[in-house]
Amino acid sequence: LFQLIEYKPLTAKVYERPFLLVPPCINKFYILDLQPENSLIRYCVEQGHRTFVVSWRNPDESLDQKTWDDYIEDAVIKAIDVTQDITGAETINALGFCVGGTMLGTALAVLAARGEEPVNCATFLTTLLDFSDTGILDVFIDENFVKYREMQFAQGGLMPGRDLATTFSFLRPNDLVWNYVVGNYLKGETPPPFDLLYWNSDSTNLPGHYYAHYLRQMYLENNLVKPGHMVVCGEKVDLRKVKVPVYIYGSREDHIVPIAGSYASTQVFPGKKRFVMGASGHIAGVINPAAKNKRSHWIGSSTKYPADVNAWIESATEHPGSWWSDWAAWLKPQAGKQVAAPKTYGKGKTYTAIEPAPGRYVKAKA
Repeated sequence: LFQLIEYKPLTAKVYERPFLLVPPCINKFYILDLQPENSLIRYCVEQGHRTFVVSWRNPDESLDQKTWDDYIEDAVIKAIDVTQDITGAETINALGFCVGGTMLGTALAVLAARGEEPVNCATFLTTLLDFSDTGILDVFIDENFVKYREMQFAQGGLMPGRDLATTFSFLRPNDLVWNYVVGNYLKGETPPPFDLLYWNSDSTNLPGHYYAHYLRQMYLENNLVKPGHMVVCGEKVDLRKVKVPVYIYGSREDHIVPIAGSYASTQVFPGKKRFVMGASGHIAGVINPAAKNKRSHWIGSSTKYPADVNAWIESATEHPGSWWSDWAAWLKPQAGKQVAAPKTYGKGKTYTAIEPAPGRYVKAKA
């Protein structure tokens, strides 16, 4: 289901607690590592974190029976285990982005039900755990739509990546569709090279079972946030049992994960938490390099999180520039003491380097 990428340290010393990033499996991981100057992954490495990233396999027919449970047990939990094994760390820090955050939250709840707490702190970027407010996607997803998908994928199969990409593009038709129809088709202009748009068109398939389950359990019935309503990997899921410190980020103009949706996670986790709102949308808000000092972010009380996001926004203070610096300052004390950076990848004969990054999985086309 995935390759685990280990990044070479850029500092003489690294924090003893390694850092694992879980990107969304409906896209390619390199949105977090497009170019050196706008790479969140490189930023993590520069901060002294020993960094690992899940690179999802682009499913073909050999994976068309895989389920949500498989992705949790054999991918997210497996990646946590392997990161621990390679580094020898008792606990790690982890980040989930978009549906990667939904899967990370689910995995942490499964592990908590088993009495395990291998993750010391977690970061959730533009993530839905409570699906009460899903924004414009509500237009697409109803009982009939979900039943159709369940019938379509009853025996397995793949949800084509191009269909998913088209759906997401038409959520912002003026920017992502008609802009290029007018420029390219009507005016004959060649679209300028743009890393983010290339990534946006480099879609991935999804196993049908996974997709149908995700639609019903999350979007339609919102069961993940209801204690004990979902059984995943043989465990009843209760996010209230995930008591580690969490950093929750939401983008103000996000059309996929509305700001109210990302903020709702503050009402779910019982432990220490920090919520930060950034300007812009689902991708541009997240990929906002600290060095460029663009846009703004908003920070409110770290102890008071009213149920209504608008009440929080009214009390929050605007800060110029990227949220990355605030997050780095939050993560640093969670990372443990500094130790000498490793000079080799993997660990002994158990975990040996397979091939240079970015690896073969991310290069597979849908």
